[in-house]
Amino acid sequence: MEYSPELSTLNRIAFIGNYLPRQCGIATFTTDLCEAFSETYSEIACIALPVNDTDSGYPYPPIVRFELTEKDIASYHRAADFLNVNNVDIVCLQFEYGIFGGKSGSHIIALLRDLHMPIVTTLHTILQEPDPDQRKVLEQIAAISDRLVVMSKRGAELLTAVYGIQKDKIDLIPHGIPDVPFVDPSFNKDMFGVEGKIVLLSFGLLSPNKGIENVISALPSILKKHENVVYIILGATHPHVIRNEGETYRLSLQWLAREKKVEGNVIFYNRFVSLKELIEFIGATDIYITPYLDSAQIVSGTLAYTVGAGKAVISTPYSYAQEMLAEERGMLVPFKDPEGLADQVIQLLDNEAERHAMRKRAYIYGRSMIWPKVASRYKESFERAKAERRHFSPPGFPIKPLDKRPEELPLLKLDHLRRMTDDTGIFQHAFFTIPNYEEGYTTDDNARALLVSTLMQELGNGNFELTFRYLAFVWYSYNRKTGRFRNFMDYQRNWSEPSGSDDSHGRALNALGTVLGRAGDSKLPSIAGRLFEQALPAILNTSSPRAWAFALLGIHEYLQRFAGDRMASRVEEELSERLMVLYKKNNSTDWHWFEGSLSYCNAVIPHAILLSGKSLRNKEMIQVGLGSLEWLADLQRSKTEGGYFVPIGSNGFFQKGGSQSRFDQQPVEAQAMVSACLAAYRITQDLNWRKEARSAFEWFLGRNDLNTPVYDPTTGGCRDGLHPDRVNENQGAESTLAFLQSLVELRLTENVFIHEEL
Repeated sequence: MEYSPELSTLNRIAFIGNYLPRQCGIATFTTDLCEAFSETYSEIACIALPVNDTDSGYPYPPIVRFELTEKDIASYHRAADFLNVNNVDIVCLQFEYGIFGGKSGSHIIALLRDLHMPIVTTLHTILQEPDPDQRKVLEQIAAISDRLVVMSKRGAELLTAVYGIQKDKIDLIPHGIPDVPFVDPSFNKDMFGVEGKIVLLSFGLLSPNKGIENVISALPSILKKHENVVYIILGATHPHVIRNEGETYRLSLQWLAREKKVEGNVIFYNRFVSLKELIEFIGATDIYITPYLDSAQIVSGTLAYTVGAGKAVISTPYSYAQEMLAEERGMLVPFKDPEGLADQVIQLLDNEAERHAMRKRAYIYGRSMIWPKVASRYKESFERAKAERRHFSPPGFPIKPLDKRPEELPLLKLDHLRRMTDDTGIFQHAFFTIPNYEEGYTTDDNARALLVSTLMQELGNGNFELTFRYLAFVWYSYNRKTGRFRNFMDYQRNWSEPSGSDDSHGRALNALGTVLGRAGDSKLPSIAGRLFEQALPAILNTSSPRAWAFALLGIHEYLQRFAGDRMASRVEEELSERLMVLYKKNNSTDWHWFEGSLSYCNAVIPHAILLSGKSLRNKEMIQVGLGSLEWLADLQRSKTEGGYFVPIGSNGFFQKGGSQSRFDQQPVEAQAMVSACLAAYRITQDLNWRKEARSAFEWFLGRNDLNTPVYDPTTGGCRDGLHPDRVNENQGAESTLAFLQSLVELRLTENVFIHEEL
């Protein structure tokens, strides 16, 4: 039947898809389409049904009337019932495989099948080589839908050639864009502190398929010719990437910028910006770059926005870019070709007339893509679907280059810490992410946990219930007959020895001293103080330099609050002098160390002597602490460009005169180095120590010999180390607490750093 608009009237449209403030491209598109349609056709009521990927959902605007739960298929059926009884004329679905539950998003089919009104589906992904599930889902959605909207000619071709869909069912409607004036880039640059600079921009939710590393790699060549270039990377990391991989990709880009020595020309703006902010960023841009790696990508909202704003664009030749940048509306460069990209940027910067001509061609082309015109095209598609249906009756935000601001850190996630803790305390080991009951508990680990939970309280992320539990374990572990802490306890709460190792005693004092020095809750210091006083003398009867060092860290924390305690001061003097004697005995021209070997938790020794030197105002101790820590840092640095952290391996360690063991690499080594370097930074204010601390921390995140994260962002736990060929997948207490302590100490230091900057 031939379509006639007079046969159809529209009163209410429902838009299904992610919706702002959820952070993703589909949410932005659905919101923009819904708002544009409402503004253009105010007589037609619009409602939205977003999909939640979290239990808490999002603070949606009033236009959102019903929320689907991604993995709960029952919510899809309820949504269909809601639409059917609310007099909806058309459902406009935004389909992307990754936003709906079920295999390849198949849950959405349950909703579509229950609907009584016409359906117009916009396809945001059309795969040329789908797997069987992807093909089945798209074919079923296409069969149920009355109209299919694609945003590129290539998308329409794939629907007919790969999926056998009739051409007359497909509407080609471009990606909508805001209607912005054609402005000179210099107009907005002062808003971002880049006046007088040439601005390159990439924006969108950050993920590894964006290819941003290729632009950073191109910068050295560009800067040789145009030294006033800055590259702005705008946008938060994709929430799903954060959830599964953390900030590993963003951090790898920052490491690359430092290695290429272009960190002063790279600006990361890690936020999901509003449309107003985005337009201002685009307005300040001289050249926009999409270096994407997926050749099959059939649509890109970021590319549509910048072409429509009349920007000079350079892109890799993915499907949508070839179409949008045809007829000299932009330039294409091969995938993963930094030098080719640099040549194109330089060519455009050297030829201003060519660049401006390209801008004008792009801007004119984009006039057909502004949202009011796109809304009109969607209205035509909606009316056609209904007519054909017969079988159903400046911001004021600071923005700084990478080398001028505190660096980003992962979120503090305590899921695995809680999983590893029961009513007794924290378990020693895990099978993968499952607590290993057979290995029981240790005072070592519960002391670590007590220290970490105390630091978290200072950060504002503490859990007093956990802190009390760990303190209770340490209290119970103290054997008043021996004056020492017991260490190993089995799952039945039986101690295996009357006195634990020297190190466990030192760690317990470290934790107790930290509680006394930092905990704000009055109950904690009173309990910890009694135990600290009783246990402190026994440390003088131990022989382990690391036990002395752990104890010294706790004594230092304690004396920050109780400087008049003469007993604690005497123990500090005695233990620090012992370490100095060891250093003078073992130090030589090529061996600046306290022993004849490097083994475990090495950095804790210079850390302790450094803090003692500060407390005792002993310059020699401070010099020994800084010198030995610097020597250790040099040893634990790769010889590659940029020099990442390589801890002493536990398989043989490092004997004086021998060779340094590379593996196995343990998380506690990274933690000890982070803590020591941060202490050195606080004492000296030398930013190089902050960098050393960050380098050690980056080992957890994947800047290591295997280029593999040891931290697991999905659990908040940390894997048990690096073997020569793989990661140890068990997430025990020692490793998880090593990561958490490093993260919390960095956050506390960065908070101070930010305050000082302000």
